[in-house]
Amino acid sequence: MNEAAAARATLARGSKSFAAASTLLPPALRDDVARLYAWCRHADDVIDGQDLGHGERVVPDPAARLAELRRQTDTALAGASVAPVFAGFAAVARRHGISRSLAHDHLDGFAMDVDGRTYATIDELAAYCYGVAGAVGVMMALVMGVAPEEADTLDRACDLGLAFQMTNIARDVVADAAVGRLYLPTTWLAEAGVPPYPDAVRAPAHAPAVHTVAVRLVHEAEPYYRSARVGLARLPLRARWAVASASAVYREIGVRRQAAGPAGLAERVGTTKAEKLRLIAGALGPTLSRPRATPSRGGLWTRPRHAGDGTRP
Repeated sequence: MNEAAAARATLARGSKSFAAASTLLPPALRDDVARLYAWCRHADDVIDGQDLGHGERVVPDPAARLAELRRQTDTALAGASVAPVFAGFAAVARRHGISRSLAHDHLDGFAMDVDGRTYATIDELAAYCYGVAGAVGVMMALVMGVAPEEADTLDRACDLGLAFQMTNIARDVVADAAVGRLYLPTTWLAEAGVPPYPDAVRAPAHAPAVHTVAVRLVHEAEPYYRSARVGLARLPLRARWAVASASAVYREIGVRRQAAGPAGLAERVGTTKAEKLRLIAGALGPTLSRPRATPSRGGLWTRPRHAGDGTRP
């Protein structure tokens, strides 16, 4: 299997939602999206001890694993020979202007997991969401043809990544707590009467309160989804439909987390293949329409800028 085929296989197995949406893209663009996804998926699996996002376990010396990810990524970006997943990412970075600092923003998100960070406020959580997902949204936008100087459009792409990650956290709150991770803002938990510890979050007695906090995070994601629609309208048509489809699928996960109630917190809510196809078809309308107004990003968390970074405005 060549490098591009391996990346496509990783996408197909690692994220059914993104894989379904990516079929709407032109083949060459689809392969670069798959290469970017494969690098991100590999980094996540290395830190979490997973296989394509499944079967998380505690790994020995995660800090050393992260350092090796940084080393191999930098080696690839410098043009040296490395494993195919890093070589594929480096080729995408060269073609689409993805900077080293932006790649390291993504790896910095995993550093927060390695450090066992918790997040007191929604802004602190947004900074984490930027590393593991918002930076990926910016890179995806560059791959889809957004110019590096189009700062507002890249901000909106980042917003979609933040919305996706907030939805993920709300979906997986009990599963994350089972492996000792806590992402819900601890001030929100305190307001709900839940001690800020993983064992407390997964305790059945606290399920109604934890569900309330998870639903609050689902609602917090909504302004980011709305902001992202502005950037969506600036993408080429097929990329627009693909991203709108992924957004529709993820928003549905948030809806289902809320509908499942406290008793469903331990369940991984999702959508079936038929439901994904329905949501993809339904996304065609937003793809063809333009927002009647341009929502301000006022009040939303904003990604960092870096000296010398291609995403600097």
